[in-house]
Amino acid sequence: MIQNTDFYREILDNLYDGVYFLDRNRRITYWSKGAERITGFTSAEVVGKSCADDILTHVDEAGARLCVVGCPVAATIQDGLSRTAEIFLHHKDGHRVSVYVRAAALRDAEGRVTGAVEIFSDNSARLAALERIRELEAVAYLDSLTGLANRRYAEIALQTRFDEMQRYGWRFGVILIDLDHFKQINDTHGHAVGDQVLAMVARTLLGNARSFDVVGRWGGEEFLVVAANVDWQKLSAAANRFRMLVERSYLMLNAQIVRTTISGGATLAQPEDTVETLLKRADNLLYQSKANGRNRMTLDLL
Repeated sequence: MIQNTDFYREILDNLYDGVYFLDRNRRITYWSKGAERITGFTSAEVVGKSCADDILTHVDEAGARLCVVGCPVAATIQDGLSRTAEIFLHHKDGHRVSVYVRAAALRDAEGRVTGAVEIFSDNSARLAALERIRELEAVAYLDSLTGLANRRYAEIALQTRFDEMQRYGWRFGVILIDLDHFKQINDTHGHAVGDQVLAMVARTLLGNARSFDVVGRWGGEEFLVVAANVDWQKLSAAANRFRMLVERSYLMLNAQIVRTTISGGATLAQPEDTVETLLKRADNLLYQSKANGRNRMTLDLL
């Protein structure tokens, strides 16, 4: 039996998945290279700390903080049972990342639980998004600040969806999104921080969209999601998931937390629509979200 811990560390560090070990007090004792890649946090920044020390700050799809209640790894340490879950972790750069986690108990020679291991995989559309980015770069359809499709590409995607709807009857919808009080962020923290906030929101939207949907920067602090093959329920769920995940995202700047929220309008395309009428309807719904207090999504009932 091989006893060299460096041998096992090398194996774990070569996995793309993130791996970390915790003791019974939920203190992190090992943090793999994969964990560094997925979260942005280095081993030096997290080893010795508790997983509840505002590092990953896991939330579920409803936005509930799992470090407070419902943490899979904490439950595994208590009863020794393995668990899986789909959750959203906080990346060091501020945005939320969708991950699939598996927690298992660590035991001593007598079978007593001494801690746990959690393995987490990037569950976003990251790989598909990277491929799309390469395509966009090749034809100059990339927004350089956010890494999203630019307005030109989003307009092409809109027209393509209209053509598909007319030819095949495939439904689609749009979500027009605007950052709340963005001028206040620029005035308070400066435009460089404002750019970081825009990039954080963009990564949260892109990382939690479906691989075949288009997320574009529409202009300034506005974003447009073109969602294919959706009904009202799916479009509503997507819009509110984006809103919740942005609200739960944040930047750490010199020990100061910078947050933002988004408002949006979401609507399904109708056979009689044009690009102009569809976007006008989404813009009116966005205005309603702003008028009704912001940090909300307004959908029509067409």
